[in-house]
Amino acid sequence: MKDVEYLERLEQAEALLKPQRVDVLRQLAEPRSCTEVAAVLDQTPQRVYYHVKRLVEAGLVKQVSERKVRAVSEGVYQASARSYWLSPGLVGRIGPRAARDELSLGYLIDLMEEVQSDVAALDRAAPELPSIGVSGEIRVEPERRQEFLDELKTTLQDLFTRYGGAEGDAFKLAVACYPKGEARD
Repeated sequence: MKDVEYLERLEQAEALLKPQRVDVLRQLAEPRSCTEVAAVLDQTPQRVYYHVKRLVEAGLVKQVSERKVRAVSEGVYQASARSYWLSPGLVGRIGPRAARDELSLGYLIDLMEEVQSDVAALDRAAPELPSIGVSGEIRVEPERRQEFLDELKTTLQDLFTRYGGAEGDAFKLAVACYPKGEARD
């Protein structure tokens, strides 16, 4: 089972739009039959099988084995991943792309889409994935905002210059700075 499945096909997203299918998918974190899932969700095995069949068609669930129960073959299914990311490209851009202004929300959204796609494409089975994630909150007085942004940009440009040679392992560095919204529960 993959850790993350990056969904880029519309059929995959559509398969997840039904809350009942998400419930079934959660039950299939471990291998189970439709009968077992039906008992947990208080549904009929036929109804669960209908949803499992759609999830299999979308590539979100796989049949992992088969067993005989009272002379009847019963499939055992498991989710293909522990979590699923929907590609922002599924909806696509509405209207023309604005100029790439580094201080715009549109640029930040494009950057996050690129990061999401890049991370999803990493080989999680690789023995080593040297990476780092850093997140923090800072507070900047409004009159010092431009000074902060200029200093951040200069610091990053210095790193790009120092480590931007043609030799060695290639890494991508993406930095996002945005106003912190209200806390969500």
